[in-house]
Amino acid sequence: MVERLMVEHVDVVVVGAGISGIGQGYHLQTRCPDRSYVILEGRSAIGGTWDLFRYPGIRSDSDMHTLGFSFHPWTNAKSIADGPSIRSYVEETARCYGIDRHIRFRHHVTSAAWSTEDARWTVAVTGPEGQPLVFTCNFLCMCSGYYNYAKGYTPEFAGAERFGGRIVHPQLWPEDLDYAGKRVVVIGSGATAVTLVPEMARTAAHVTMLQRSPTYVVSRPAEDKVANWLRGKLPAKAAYGVTRWKNVLTSMVFYRIAKKQPEKFKQRLINMVRDHLGPDYDVDTHFTPRYNPWDQRLCLVPDADLFESIKRGDAAVMTGTIDGFTETGIHLSSGEDLPADIVVTATGLELQLLSDVRFSKDGAPIDLSKALQYKGMMFSDVPNLAYTFGYTNASWTLKADLVATYVCRLLNTMKKRGLRQATPHNSDASMATEPFVDFSSGYIQRAEHKLPKQGARKPWKLNQNYALDILALRLGSVDDDMEFGNPANGRGHNAALRSVGAM
Repeated sequence: MVERLMVEHVDVVVVGAGISGIGQGYHLQTRCPDRSYVILEGRSAIGGTWDLFRYPGIRSDSDMHTLGFSFHPWTNAKSIADGPSIRSYVEETARCYGIDRHIRFRHHVTSAAWSTEDARWTVAVTGPEGQPLVFTCNFLCMCSGYYNYAKGYTPEFAGAERFGGRIVHPQLWPEDLDYAGKRVVVIGSGATAVTLVPEMARTAAHVTMLQRSPTYVVSRPAEDKVANWLRGKLPAKAAYGVTRWKNVLTSMVFYRIAKKQPEKFKQRLINMVRDHLGPDYDVDTHFTPRYNPWDQRLCLVPDADLFESIKRGDAAVMTGTIDGFTETGIHLSSGEDLPADIVVTATGLELQLLSDVRFSKDGAPIDLSKALQYKGMMFSDVPNLAYTFGYTNASWTLKADLVATYVCRLLNTMKKRGLRQATPHNSDASMATEPFVDFSSGYIQRAEHKLPKQGARKPWKLNQNYALDILALRLGSVDDDMEFGNPANGRGHNAALRSVGAM
């Protein structure tokens, strides 16, 4: 006997209750107050990244005046904030605006099927008790981040099973890990590694950051003196807005200089490290990358904490390749042995596009790797679907905010025109394509085959520029290579119901 599943319909389904999802919820209820929405969160808490990661010293690598929401001022003294403070800020924002009432926790989205006949997505969900649930919606917003929450990336290390100590990945940090008085090796040179090393060095016997190759590391004050001064002179929102634009413009200027004069900018960054560590430190080996600035994201260290721990002797950087693990540590290709009680594999993320949700359109699977991205937020020939993917050269939230407001523009345009469908479509079959993200970071390169492409011209080419995206998403035409159609003609949701059923 076939048993019909209960189907719940809302105007908009938002997937993910992290920074992107909470921001999308705010803009929906503010700009489209007549539209209903639900936020489906696979985990049991608000916060996304800032709830998942619990390793020592977890903090932002963007200032909170740009990583924070545009509509809810960040008022803490520290601009480079710790993870728990960010998590509390996101939770507070959700409570303050009633967004938390729209969240369904432990609702894991597995597939989404579009019906042109009904102009609806049918979203299949695994519920809190493992039960199948179904939602239908007119518009689907994927705010689920860009990496696999279930596991991080760890290379295969020869002999790892022989190691007598403990091997942990920062993404799955054990609550019972006691590293006080222990010898720790952190494998990696990215944002996670440079955060872990100085924090663990406070109580560990010694911490070594073992890197295959260096990354650009820049020190910045944890507190923004201008922001703190402005808060004493202006209302909170005004002070926050001025600081936000100050930081956005400063970041854009430095990025532009880095791209136009890479060698000069590179030497400036390296000389800043040399100023911290002194003339006798081997900066050429340990802090001089083989690539140009912003070919990968820069690593930020607040108040030079990494450099201070190195100068004190609590921590060290070693550059080399791993031959394999031994019972007591790591054997390097150079022949050196690095003793360790604990090894932390800060070796990166496993990129996951739209949480590996299976998408289909009128019964046919959608292969997003064959699609073109549109304005950094939609895909060619995929209707009524938006995704959030932040900047590689600036704060994630800056782009998330623009995507959220653009979704509302599309919804209001469709309502005004009496149409139910908005589909980006590229009519230039000869247009050249490029990789989705022009970034040499390992997690991007490992997943390039899964990612969509970008085109050689707007609106199919990513800007990676907040000012240009304001022009495109907040002020630009919604009709650029966008096909609106599927008039509201009173049809029911027959196809959606036909696709739902369980034994």
